[in-house]
Amino acid sequence: MNDSDPAGQGPSRPLTVADVLALPVLAAGRPHVVTGVPHLDRPVRWVHITELTDPASFLKGGELVLTTGMPLPPDAAGVRRYVDELADVGAAALVIELVRRYHRPPDTLVEACRRRDLPLVTLTKDVNFLEVTQVVHALLLGNQAEAMRRTQRIHEAFTTLTLRGAGPEDVVRAAAEMSGRTVVLENLVHQALICEPSGLTVEEALADWEQRSRATGPGDTTGTRGPEGWLTAPVEYQGERWGRVAMLPARTEGPVFGPEDITLLERTAMALTVARLIHPTPWERTAHRSALIDLVEQRHRSAQDARARCAALGLPADRSLFVAALVELRAGKGGAETESRLLEELRTAGVPALVGELAPDRLGILLALRASQTWRPVVERLSGTVLGLDPDAVVSVGSEVTDLTDTARSFREAARVAEATPPGQCPPPDRSFHELSDIGLRRLLFALRSDARIQEYTERQLRRLIDHDTQHGTDLLTTLRHYLDAAGNKTTAARRGGLSRETMYQRLRTIERLLARDLESGDQRTELHVALTALDVWRAG
Repeated sequence: MNDSDPAGQGPSRPLTVADVLALPVLAAGRPHVVTGVPHLDRPVRWVHITELTDPASFLKGGELVLTTGMPLPPDAAGVRRYVDELADVGAAALVIELVRRYHRPPDTLVEACRRRDLPLVTLTKDVNFLEVTQVVHALLLGNQAEAMRRTQRIHEAFTTLTLRGAGPEDVVRAAAEMSGRTVVLENLVHQALICEPSGLTVEEALADWEQRSRATGPGDTTGTRGPEGWLTAPVEYQGERWGRVAMLPARTEGPVFGPEDITLLERTAMALTVARLIHPTPWERTAHRSALIDLVEQRHRSAQDARARCAALGLPADRSLFVAALVELRAGKGGAETESRLLEELRTAGVPALVGELAPDRLGILLALRASQTWRPVVERLSGTVLGLDPDAVVSVGSEVTDLTDTARSFREAARVAEATPPGQCPPPDRSFHELSDIGLRRLLFALRSDARIQEYTERQLRRLIDHDTQHGTDLLTTLRHYLDAAGNKTTAARRGGLSRETMYQRLRTIERLLARDLESGDQRTELHVALTALDVWRAG
């Protein structure tokens, strides 16, 4: 250890009484803390040597007072007045040398310091007070210069973010990285829209967020508030308060927040205000979109983090039923209006949900329902709203799940339903949305129509028949379709094709010869039926 690095003192916190006592120049005096041990984390602003009976009149607060004890009043009342004046002015600590006048601290002095929570430190060896002031003041001035440099770096970093049009996620992330603290952006209804954890997990940062946030009162300026000691700063939009950004204290001992943290959070709030003007899309939508994507792609570090984040956005993670739905827009109008209308419908219905754009022209919806609620009427209502704006839109739904972390499966199922829904495909008459039970062979093949294996299979099964029709102007493919649709009933097939039975028999024999197939075989008819359905789907698609 050396005088330039007291007790591991880093550049990010002020010099404390404990740091000064650990300096070799003062440690040589064998310092002993008599009172005020819990207050050794008080910052030291300056060192003051005094032999006056009223040193407080020369102090401004934060000083480490050094004395030989010579000016201490002889009476108890005088000693108490001496200590009271030091405590009232905010002295950091009183250090008395037990070499000249005293060899043990007077009981009246100890009692007075204990009563006022003023750290009293004794030195049993002679110490050069002037050397102490030189070392400490050099450290303090060095810290001040470094603090100014760090403040300048803060201003430069946020100016760069603003000039490049950074979004709120970038701004909050930069604040968390520069401070080493967890930073959270919330709106006026106490929903945590962005959380950048540092030293905490998402679950620890956001657990019971709304309740904790409401206990942390609002403020017009940057300051420490609430039972947990959050450092908060208001964020404005067009001259009105929009929300606030909060810096959470770290789980370490020592001063919670310093002047640099205040400067950092103030610049964060300013950068967020500018970002709110540059990025007009409501940040609640951005937060919903980000949370949905993380659920769909299972990006969360743990199930607890996922639940805490969704709960902080207003989605009860303890609900017993979750259902995912996708909205595929076909009118090319974009999803902003549809998204707004869906959120309005959900608020009116009193159903907690996340709604966000997962891809261009694709909206994701996650419903959180109680066990007593049924999701079908809710989805039917939402689907009606969507089709009213875009009649060609497709609403698909996945299976219900009972745990938030299983919603990725529900979204995957909804995506499969959407992929298997051709343009213009109507759902069953009793509803306006599509679900897994709607996917039959034709829609399954539609979803797989781009698969080269399906295309190769179809070509191998039907190529000779298609080539024959093309070369001879026949329509044997239609005859085969009628026959397969009639489940091998030649009479029904002939009637559907407007053919005589003899003509139907002749054409079927030609088809068998061209394809080298036995149409009386159920397995071979199934293979041809699948190939013909795939061909129809591919041509329609």
